[in-house]
Amino acid sequence: MNLKYEEIKPKIGARILNTKEELLKGDLADGIRELLEQRGVVVFPTINFTDEEQVAFTKTLGNFAAEGGNHESVHKISLDTTQTASAEYLKGSMFWHIDGTMNDVPILASLLGAKVLSNEGGNTEFCNTYAAYEDLSADEKAEYDQLTVLHGVWPSLLYYEPEPNVQKLQAMMAIGENELPLVWKHKSGRKSLVLGCTAGSVVDKSHKDSTELLVKLRTWATQPEFVYSHKWTIGDLVMWDNTGTMHRATKYDPASGRLLVRTKLEGEEPIQATA
Repeated sequence: MNLKYEEIKPKIGARILNTKEELLKGDLADGIRELLEQRGVVVFPTINFTDEEQVAFTKTLGNFAAEGGNHESVHKISLDTTQTASAEYLKGSMFWHIDGTMNDVPILASLLGAKVLSNEGGNTEFCNTYAAYEDLSADEKAEYDQLTVLHGVWPSLLYYEPEPNVQKLQAMMAIGENELPLVWKHKSGRKSLVLGCTAGSVVDKSHKDSTELLVKLRTWATQPEFVYSHKWTIGDLVMWDNTGTMHRATKYDPASGRLLVRTKLEGEEPIQATA
């Protein structure tokens, strides 16, 4: 059985054209994983997986990362507080980020299935942080390879709530911080940028210089040639490489009922320099 796909943009994205039945057999898993690493994002248009089928398909690709301790169900993604208790936290998903910068080993990939959509907005956008690194100059690579960045949940709070009360800020700060290299040196030998709204400051740089560099690199990594914006159709499944992309949702009405369901693959390498 062959993997059937077409590229979406030169530097990001692929659309997989195999049938649901072919995908669920698991025979294409190695090819899908290889394509994901190469393209950053793979789209399964109107594949119409049930929740159970999405779980089963995810398990063909690697170790299933349970959310809430459950290995047999999807996780609801919505800004509607009646749908999920994490709706408040998901406000940060409207800004460019990598999942799991507070974890020793971030997840390898996420898979989102579309169940209910908003009438306006609500695209999910991705940028290829492998390609963004690879297109830097040699001097920039040499400089950035040596830098580390302090990440935390609380910097992301200030994106969507610039004036939080002190109790909320302290609760976010209590989650802690994590010092990570600016450049992820992967086991494969490739490198990618580690950026996003959790990035608070560059270690050993002034606040001004640190902020300027992080904004400069985010702007670089999210320019159109590195970005794919997915306009959802009910039944779509989109999978992205969390180790080599950033992502965000575009603005939509929280009262729209927009509902996606997520499954994830456990991470397989930490964000650190390899020997």
